[in-house]
Parts: sequence; C-alpha cells; structure tokens
Amino acid sequence: MKQRPGKHRDGHSNSWQLRGDSLLCSNDGMPEKAKPASGADQTALLRQLPSVDELLLRPRVADLGRKLERGFLVEMVRGVLAQLRRDIVSGEPLEEGNLAVEAMELRIVRSVEQVLAPSLRGVINASGVILHTNLGRAPLPAAILEEFQQTATQYSNLEYDVAAGARGKRDVHTSRLIEQLTGAEAAIVVNNCAAAVLVTLAALARGGEVIVSRGELIEIGDGFRIPEIMEQSGAVLREVGTTNRTRIADYENAINEKTCVILRVHPSNFTVSGFTEKPEVAELIALGQRTRLPVVEDLGSGCLVDLSPMGINEPTARESVEAGFSLVLFSGDKMLGGPQAGIIAGKKELVQKVRRHPLFRALRVDKLTITAMEATLHAYLRGAWKEIPALRMMQMSFEEISARTDAFYRTLSAKIANADAEVEIGDGRSLVGGGSTPAQSLPTRVIGFASARHSASELEVRLRTGATPVVARIEEERLLIDLRTVFPEQEAALAEALAQVLR
Repeated sequence: MKQRPGKHRDGHSNSWQLRGDSLLCSNDGMPEKAKPASGADQTALLRQLPSVDELLLRPRVADLGRKLERGFLVEMVRGVLAQLRRDIVSGEPLEEGNLAVEAMELRIVRSVEQVLAPSLRGVINASGVILHTNLGRAPLPAAILEEFQQTATQYSNLEYDVAAGARGKRDVHTSRLIEQLTGAEAAIVVNNCAAAVLVTLAALARGGEVIVSRGELIEIGDGFRIPEIMEQSGAVLREVGTTNRTRIADYENAINEKTCVILRVHPSNFTVSGFTEKPEVAELIALGQRTRLPVVEDLGSGCLVDLSPMGINEPTARESVEAGFSLVLFSGDKMLGGPQAGIIAGKKELVQKVRRHPLFRALRVDKLTITAMEATLHAYLRGAWKEIPALRMMQMSFEEISARTDAFYRTLSAKIANADAEVEIGDGRSLVGGGSTPAQSLPTRVIGFASARHSASELEVRLRTGATPVVARIEEERLLIDLRTVFPEQEAALAEALAQVLR
C-alpha cells in the first residue's frame, strides 16, 4: 500500500466537497456472458429438460419441500424451467453445464433463497450525507427497539383509554409531546409532510384559493411537485410575485372572497440567491390577522432544536409557532431525526378541523410510527440529543471526526499493507441531506482511495455489491469515505470490506 498523509506535492491539504446525495455507479467489472454454442439443436435441448416432478424429487429440492408450502415450491421449479426454455428458444448463450440436472437443482435452491431473503437490508453509509433519502433518511434511536418489543409484538392501548375503559384516540400518544416541544395548542401526525400539506389544504381550502409565492412552488423527491400535490386537495393555487421577488403587496392584492389560506413554503431543499425579496414572517402574520385568514407554513425539515452552534442555521418549529403561524407543517424523518411522518401543529381549532377531514384517516400513521415518534420525542424532552443518531452525527465536532478518521486509517493500513493502492486523508464536507439546509455543510475529514488495478467507479461498485454493502462517493477520480455517517460499531465491517475491495 502506498500511503500518503493527505498532502499534495505542493504541500496543500487535500480537500473534497460533497455536492449532493447522488451516487456514481458503474457496470464495469461485470462478467461477460458465455458465447452460445454454434449449431445447437433447440429441439434436442428442450427435450433434455426434466419434468417438474423429476426436479421436485432431487435431494436439495425435496429438502426444501419439507420446509416450504408445496404450491410455492412448484411455482419456483416451473419458473426455472420456463426461463431455461426461453433461453434456449431465444438463442441466449448458456453456460456449460447449465442443462445438467444438478445445475438446475442448484438454480432452484438459489432462486428460493433469493425470494425468501429480506429485500430491505442494512447498509453502511460512508457517503457523508446524514439524511440520505435513498438510504432511509434518519436512523432511529436505539431505545425504539425496546419500545417496539412492548407495543409492536403485543397488544397495546393504541386507541383504548385504559383508565376510562373506553375507546380512545391514537393522537394522544404523540400530540401532547409535540405540543410541549413546539408550544402549539394542538398537534396531529400523518404519514409524511406532503400528506400534511394535502390534508391541511383539503380541510381548509377545498374549492377556494390558496395564495402562495411563485418562488416557493418547489419539486420534492422522485419528481413530485408541491403544486401538483396541492391541487389534489381541491384547492386552487393563486400564484403571486415572481421566482425571485415577492412582496407583501402581492399577497394583499391577490386576496378576494375566494381566498381561504395564505401559504408560506420554507426553502428547505433549495436556495434562491442574488436579486431576491420576500416578505418578513411578521408581515405575513399581520396580513392574516387583518384579513382573518389562516397563515400556514410548510416548514419541511422539522428542526426542533437550535443547531446554530454546529454551524447549521435552520428555523425551528417552535419559532414558527411563536411567530404566529396558524399551522406549521414539518417532517418527522428529516432534522427531527425520527420516523417518516408529517406533523401538523398550531391552533387547536384548525388542527381539529384537519383531523375531522375524511383524508386524515387515509393518511394517519400506524402503531409502529407512533411508537418510534414517541420514543424520539421523549429523547428531546430529556435533552438526550445524542440518543438521536442524526443529531449526534450533526453535533460531531471536526476534532472528533478527525480523531476517528486517524484511528480508522491506522487500523485499515495494517489490513491493506500489501495492496497496490494509494490511501490518503483530506479535508471534506458532510451534508445534512434529505432536502434540508441545501447551502450548508459540515467540515469533516475523509479518506480517499486510488487503486492501480481498479478505477474509482470499479472500486465503488465492488464496495457497494460486496457481502456488506457500503455506499461511498467518488470525487476527483478517488473513492471517498466519510466516517461521520458510519456508526462506530460498523467500522470493523467497513475496514474488512475495504480490504477485500483493495486486495
């Protein structure tokens, strides 16, 4: 291994900048297909295929038959045979020995194992994106496991008032905690923030108009656009201002007898800079009070505590409630650090109106989400922020991440001493991610890898598709890992995975 201590030849420290939570992938290194046998007699090959019953009697398949439902196993055998027939008829190249009954037997076993294996599995996030949307966003607090044991695997008082011996409401388990943390009069939870926007506008503005700045009509993940979600509520969007400049007078001039809601969307996943203008929060609140219209804020990221000491400037839900917004809508699985959820907090009269809307039942959360949300909110009330993984990662100082990186580098160096690779430590930036704080990042230390035998793209593929999937990133033709998003207990597995890739 060629070790480089993080200095360029000109003496300057290496520095890498993470530019988002997208990953560079490559199909390099995939095995080539075998060439088809020339002049193969397709009819003869098809006749070689055994029957379903013959394969069911093979030792390994028969062993599966004693453990699985017979109909499922029969369908798996038929599927393997059908694929072989398609390969033969289409002229697809067949590996030598593919038509041997032993090979078919093994293929059936592997097909069954693949179907029964969990599709959702853990990965090591070494990308430096804390709230990585593709990797499940916020990891949940460990205390949730104990809560799940009590409420998920047994009966619970989800909608039962034990003291009164009568039907209760599932909202009570989280609403009182959210009210305490935000100062809101009331709060309810639905399954995500887009759902919170949808049901709120359906309850407050269906058939009427919602005034919103053009500069706030954003697109969220997977191509979903907030205007389209809003329109599904039955409300009519009244766009005011321009992309970069909207004044309070634009809102005032748009108000008419059809206006039902004034909506403000916090730019948690985008920035507009330069020649810009928008009304102060106090101006919008005052306008709502003068016109007796509810002013609703889609806060998005759901920050509950002041993170400015960590270098993250994001408004908190309490600040929005105290500013006077009628309702504040925010996510549970972003900067709050809990499960996927959309929280609606604010004036009791309006919260209750939203709760009574028929859509609320379609969008309500289940007992697992309530359990996870309750455990997360309890950590906030106790001031135990380090129990919340996402907050713990955000709070990690540059000195802490540097010490971890140096220690990991020493451990890894011993494992790859004979590898033909260059490894170096440099400065980098971690992202909060998940549609939060788009223009802000955290200083970090990263480890860069370059191999004489594999390109950075090939290293990324090998690392991601190994026994323990590791998601890293590529910059400047180097594979980079950032330990900020790697749990300490994962470091041994990460070192082993890297050693396998670099050998």
